[in-house]
Amino acid sequence: MSTYEDRLKALRAQLKRDRLDGFVVPLTDEHMSEYVGAYAQRLAWLTGFQGSAGSAVVLPEEAAIFVDGRYTLQVREQVDATHWQYVGVPQSSVAQWLREHAVGGARIGYDPWLHTKKWVQQATDALAGKGAELVAVERNPVDAVWPDKPEPSRAKLIVHPERYAGRSAADKRQEIADWLVSQKADAAVLSALDSLAWTLNIRGQDVERTPVALAYAIVHADATADLYVAPEKLVDDVLQHLGNAVRVHDQTSFAGDLEEFSGKRIVADPERAVAAIFDRLEKGGATVLELRDPAVLPKAIKNDVEIAGHKAAQARDGAALSRFLHWLSVEAPKGELTEMSAANRLRAFREDTGCLVDLSFDTISGAGPNGAVVHYRVEDKTNRPIEPGTLYLVDSGGQYRDGTTDVTRTLAIGTPSDEMRERFTLVLKGHIALASAQFPVGTRGSQLDVLARQYLWAAGLDYAHGTGHGVGSFLSVHEGPQRIASFGGGDEPLQPGMILSNEPGYYKTGEYGIRIENLVLVERRGIAGAEQEMMGFETLTFAPLDRNLVHVAMLTDAERDWLNGYHASVLEVVGPQLEGTARTWLEEACAPL
Repeated sequence: MSTYEDRLKALRAQLKRDRLDGFVVPLTDEHMSEYVGAYAQRLAWLTGFQGSAGSAVVLPEEAAIFVDGRYTLQVREQVDATHWQYVGVPQSSVAQWLREHAVGGARIGYDPWLHTKKWVQQATDALAGKGAELVAVERNPVDAVWPDKPEPSRAKLIVHPERYAGRSAADKRQEIADWLVSQKADAAVLSALDSLAWTLNIRGQDVERTPVALAYAIVHADATADLYVAPEKLVDDVLQHLGNAVRVHDQTSFAGDLEEFSGKRIVADPERAVAAIFDRLEKGGATVLELRDPAVLPKAIKNDVEIAGHKAAQARDGAALSRFLHWLSVEAPKGELTEMSAANRLRAFREDTGCLVDLSFDTISGAGPNGAVVHYRVEDKTNRPIEPGTLYLVDSGGQYRDGTTDVTRTLAIGTPSDEMRERFTLVLKGHIALASAQFPVGTRGSQLDVLARQYLWAAGLDYAHGTGHGVGSFLSVHEGPQRIASFGGGDEPLQPGMILSNEPGYYKTGEYGIRIENLVLVERRGIAGAEQEMMGFETLTFAPLDRNLVHVAMLTDAERDWLNGYHASVLEVVGPQLEGTARTWLEEACAPL
């Protein structure tokens, strides 16, 4: 099927054969993952949308695609408005749209392995008001019309050694077992891929940019576990690592085994486990406890070994990025670089470390107006030259065995305009305010978000994304439960050991984008005279900011001191790793203002 119009027609024909009047297509997999394998890219195959979050609804005569503010521009460039309505979330939702557009008596299909129980209830309630019904399908109709659909990866599992993990898998299973006992529960289903990887100290190669394996696990109150995975993915060293306390099963038996817990109390996470898991457990007579996955919080609170590994990865990655920034300062003025050639060169600098396993996400390499597309991904048809008089935004990161990195820098190519410098400095002031914040134990990310936005707000400006997300330890670059955001999360109390991003931005549609991103570590702070325990952030990312974009007169003395101190730290951490002209460039880039 050569065109997206053909694919939409084919799906509608399949829905008619299946006696369905519509179907919901989310961008996720059976594990509610953000980043998914090629086999689960149903939304991209159907619509052309290449973002990492979204969903679609197809009805007989109309169709809609739902994205948040990060993808407002991107969806319009990639998805044909002739056939698709663009719907923004959280302003609307799939359930709300169905309530408004489905007809009475309609049968709207959904794949129960791709939605949460809560979503199913919301959509069911919305359709009931129209006399329509939500129908679980046994076979996804998109799969039925996707002729060359890729197979799930069969890459081998990898042991994540204790020298990187900091704790044994047996210790982690015991912690979960103790928690299960405290909850009077018999077992917990782990369906989130990063939770399974963290708990068992294994990694995988099944999803690009995220080192996880397609599998499920059930951890029991006696600290044993059952791992469900394709047999060909196992190798001897992994089996030896798992040991006798982890029973291994073919992944195809997982759904059926969920029905074997009659009379047992089983934990399943309503946010991370799909509706089908709840359906199977309840069908088998289990009592389902809707509680958060017990691996989520301990995974987010990094131990001393993980923190040390992350700092080593950051120092290495900062040097690679600094080499790239020096290279860019030499090559960009020649006018021959493009977004794609720059992204490729940045990856090469990371590969030169000899430690890069993968990128942590597709590099966002946005020149001029493409920088205003928050989650822009360069491809042949969008590849722009990096031209003098423009801004270049590069958001990138690496997966290393000892840590996961994520950093954004915005560079002036040639001489920036006064407006560019002013708005960059507003973003910088917000970044510094958050980086410098001190706050009491129990503070949530939602309480800190305004610190990064306050100067933009004062100028009547804002950005349509969260300010900070959690980051894994050689795992997902977007990790919960912690966030810094005033919407869509941010209610988790921050705790020492959590790693988050600090990334305010500003985007002027059709002209340029600005973002400044470092990763930060939540740490305890001793404050003289404090009457309660306080915390703050330690900045972990080291690479120079573009001094040419800083409007120094807009900075307070404290803000200027912070920036000078940060650049002194960059020179201290990165400087010894550079030599020659790159070292000279770094010294100039980090000179005090």
